[in-house]
Amino acid sequence: MSQLSERPEKPVVGVSMPHESATQHVTGTALYTDDLVHRTKSVLHAHPVQVMKAHGRITALRTEPALAVPGVVRVLTGADVPGVNDAGMKHDEPLFPDEVMFYGHAVAWVLGETLEAARLGAAAVEVELDEKPSVITLREAIDAGSFHGARPVMLTGDVDAGFADSAHVFTGEFQFSDQEHFYLETHAALAYVDEAEQVFVQSSTQHPSETQEIVAHVLGLHSHEVTVQCLRMGGGFGGKEMQPHGFAAVAALGAKLTGRPVRVRLNRTQDLTMSGKRHGFHAAWKIGFDADGRIRALAATLTADGGWSLDLSEPVVARALCHIDNTYWIPNARIDGRIAKTNKVSNTAFRGFGGPQGMLVIEDIMGRCAPLLGLDPTELRERNFYRRGQSTPYGQQVVQPERISAVWEQVKENAGVVDRQRQIAAFNAAHPHTKRALAITGLKFGISFNLTAFNQGGALVLIYKDGSVLINHGGTEMGQGLHTKMLQVAATTLGIPPHKVRLAPTRTDKVPNTSATAASAGADLNGAAVKNACEQLRGRLLEVAGTQLGAPASDVRIVEGVARTLGSDRELAWDDLVRTAYFQRVQLSAAGFYRTEGLHWDAKSFRGTPFKYFAHGAAAAEVEVDGFTGAYRIRRVDIVHDVGDSLSPMIDIGQVEGGFVQGAGWLTLEDMRWDAGDGPNRGRLLTQAASTYKLPSFSEMPEEFHVTLLQNVSEEGAVYGSKAVGEPPLMLAFSVREALRQAAASFGPSGRSVELASPATPEAVYWAIQAARRGDGSPTGDTRPGAATPGDAGDGNATPGHATSGHAGVGRADGRGRTDAEVLSGA
Repeated sequence: MSQLSERPEKPVVGVSMPHESATQHVTGTALYTDDLVHRTKSVLHAHPVQVMKAHGRITALRTEPALAVPGVVRVLTGADVPGVNDAGMKHDEPLFPDEVMFYGHAVAWVLGETLEAARLGAAAVEVELDEKPSVITLREAIDAGSFHGARPVMLTGDVDAGFADSAHVFTGEFQFSDQEHFYLETHAALAYVDEAEQVFVQSSTQHPSETQEIVAHVLGLHSHEVTVQCLRMGGGFGGKEMQPHGFAAVAALGAKLTGRPVRVRLNRTQDLTMSGKRHGFHAAWKIGFDADGRIRALAATLTADGGWSLDLSEPVVARALCHIDNTYWIPNARIDGRIAKTNKVSNTAFRGFGGPQGMLVIEDIMGRCAPLLGLDPTELRERNFYRRGQSTPYGQQVVQPERISAVWEQVKENAGVVDRQRQIAAFNAAHPHTKRALAITGLKFGISFNLTAFNQGGALVLIYKDGSVLINHGGTEMGQGLHTKMLQVAATTLGIPPHKVRLAPTRTDKVPNTSATAASAGADLNGAAVKNACEQLRGRLLEVAGTQLGAPASDVRIVEGVARTLGSDRELAWDDLVRTAYFQRVQLSAAGFYRTEGLHWDAKSFRGTPFKYFAHGAAAAEVEVDGFTGAYRIRRVDIVHDVGDSLSPMIDIGQVEGGFVQGAGWLTLEDMRWDAGDGPNRGRLLTQAASTYKLPSFSEMPEEFHVTLLQNVSEEGAVYGSKAVGEPPLMLAFSVREALRQAAASFGPSGRSVELASPATPEAVYWAIQAARRGDGSPTGDTRPGAATPGDAGDGNATPGHATSGHAGVGRADGRGRTDAEVLSGA
């Protein structure tokens, strides 16, 4: 085992500990960015001037009426920017635009003595617009050829030959929804300028270094003149990886121009209408199976709704392509990716970062095709699992395929699947208007940033004379427990109790050039960097201890705050050891660094080894569905998840539970709606409050919820043998959607393919039930090899009911007789 993975005697990692800020969270004493306003004097409040049109060129912007409002101090416009008027990394997101690109786009910001004064001032600003045509839906963008950014292609094997060898070929189309992050804390920033004209920004950001970079280039400064600190976030989920930069830049610009602190804090409606979401996707696909139900070939085109600017859409699409295989070996594939440009908010990172979208496509395909192949969905999935020696379509070998089966078999055993399937069959036979179903789905999720350069982390560890330890690292805390894990890593490496260690807020003047806390890599990168710094310090202290104890440093161990030599009862307390080291002028601070080894990625050829390892998991979900209304409840969920050798089991189980529930929300509840009509509110987000955008709550939680961490699976080459846990569990919620599909199918004859919209709201489930009762979903289309392509899949030209065919996805995608095109356009 490597030095990075090996655990010492009596480690603090692996111990279940509460979140390091749990007490402050529940007592309300934890401070967030906006709480700091009340500790700061003479703060000005910023309010956006939003234009409520989807697209148009600004022909006039009159700010004078705002300046006449009592309490208004200044109006910020593009003319005030001393540096680069751009809030993004691709220079396609003007901070103060001259063209409105989505409904609610902010074109100026008003600074006021109070938030109310700023609001009234913003309402007084006059904007004249030359309205232009807008593209709102994905179908509109596809039909208009409205795309931007890269168009990656992932190729493996011989696709034409794969289809020629296939006994069954199916084609289909699938569009699924975007998702709102709905973090508890909305976007917030507080900026001020000190006596040396240095800019200090408190920001709710997952990427302080990039926030620093954007603020600097907007102000025309060098990065060393800007410091960004993130105390903590009330949730992020990817929504605060790129999107906070512009809000921080507005606050910093206002502070620079007025000499006073400036606060930006969006209310919920502003946050919903101005910030990006998870990318909604459209998929057109064609898949071939052999006579035994094994995948022979897959061709697909994935189109992401990028919104008005690129943001992170290109890497999101890349990761979607990398995860379309999920746990299944696909020997021959061609997957095309593209980004639709629409007049909506710029969509961005969201937990899973394209992985859930890619995996949802293949899981939907498996669920739709299993009945057409005469196979139980569980059996179809099992037959296609990766096996040793097989590689992904982009060329990375799957080195732990046995874990795919291990979590799968354990969840079947834990859930008592065989017995419960018999019970469910008996229940369904006795209840014509209520049906139950149990589905199992698995996951294989790659861990690391696709961009190799981002896979690095830094830390600064300080030991004070009294033996206390302060950690600074580049990761940010958004409630996920990263700081807790870093405390445990430091205490373990130094050999001291955790109460000796404190963690400082993340800030750019302590650890520079950090990567975002994203891609589930926060603990891997920062944990290894903290461990590296602590190892340097421990090495120095062992030399001191060896001298004091009369033994070689190699014979000294520090365990639970006491240094001892092997084979001797002599010992030296930690505090005394540190004090001795200080008087011997031994350096008691160290900068740690880590870079993930073994990664390679060629974006042009779309091949390489982009991931350090894969995380695995499986979930069994049972649902009960009402045949009259489509209403359902999740009766029970069993999960087995692979986190390697857990750094902090309580934290990891919480992450698995939370990720699953958030995934279930995306797939079953969270139905974002946009006004796609031709009226004056075209492009408006219709679900812009918790009253219209339904989030998971206690009533949607599984009645029984069992989470088990896979045991005895230490991960070689990762910090203390652990694996990432942030994003992968979200995809376990596919089991709920597949259970709903199977329950809906139970209302009709067997052997029929049931299509289910996503999100699978009760309404969508009802229409799926109706389609099942009518017998819709019979095989249609042509099974001859090469008869259809993803570009024309699901065009409605096939003849329904063709007895020898196999088409999954023509028309009636929602069970209401609407064609796919009508469904996609919102008709």
